[in-house]
Amino acid sequence: MSQRTLIFGVVGVAIMGVAAILYSTMRQSGPAFIDPANQTLVMQGKAIYTNNCAACHGESLQGQPNWRERMPNGKLPAPPHDKTGHTWHHPDAMLVDMVRNGLVPGKTAPAGYVSDMPAYGGILSDDEIIAVLTYIKSTWPPKVLEAQKEVTLQRQN
Repeated sequence: MSQRTLIFGVVGVAIMGVAAILYSTMRQSGPAFIDPANQTLVMQGKAIYTNNCAACHGESLQGQPNWRERMPNGKLPAPPHDKTGHTWHHPDAMLVDMVRNGLVPGKTAPAGYVSDMPAYGGILSDDEIIAVLTYIKSTWPPKVLEAQKEVTLQRQN
């Protein structure tokens, strides 16, 4: 084997290793930015949202009444996912994590926070979670979507 062939082989293996690490990281945290332009994904996400999320967050993403006021049990009602809520204040990786793992105190919620938000990681695939978020984001006006995209991209740097 020539030295040139050996060098190309080593470089090729190194590139494949880096690509595998990047792919693994992306699959764990989600895509760089979930773009709601894919209408097929939006429709899939709407159906998944209707079956899994609408009971708490509302058919029209409006959330539960008085969602900023604690209930007698100390928990907050489900917030809206439309432009009036705070979903768009969070980067995509955090949104994926919240749906996959529920609200985790100290990670995706303040320390000591107690929530009714279940973890959907055992119910929905990551692709289905991304479809739901694609649907939710498709309802936001351009200014809100752009602000959320900026938050998402800032968190990656």
